[in-house]
Amino acid sequence: MIAISSNDAITYPQDGPEQMQKHAKKLNYPFPYLYDETQAVAKAYDAACTPDFYLFDSNLKLTYRGQFDDSRPGNGLPVNGNDLKHAINCLIENSPNTRYQKPSIGCNIKWRVL
Repeated sequence: MIAISSNDAITYPQDGPEQMQKHAKKLNYPFPYLYDETQAVAKAYDAACTPDFYLFDSNLKLTYRGQFDDSRPGNGLPVNGNDLKHAINCLIENSPNTRYQKPSIGCNIKWRVL
């Protein structure tokens, strides 16, 4: 697992690699946190918001793209990762994920204006 930040760090320095590194350390992320400086990765994967979750199989075939779970700020639902957990379990069990893959909802990616 990896996390990739694609936000424009020039206009939004709080989303730059230095600040996000501090954030990742504070929350003890057990995975690499990368920075997509050119935003090429976000564009290649048609990423729309943060976070946007992608799950690939061992052949690098996309098996899930969607939300973490149904929790949202203020909706009272716990953060439990059920949607992504289900997709991972389907992948491990080599069974199709027949659940509707709800798109991620979050802040839009802060695109660089050229």
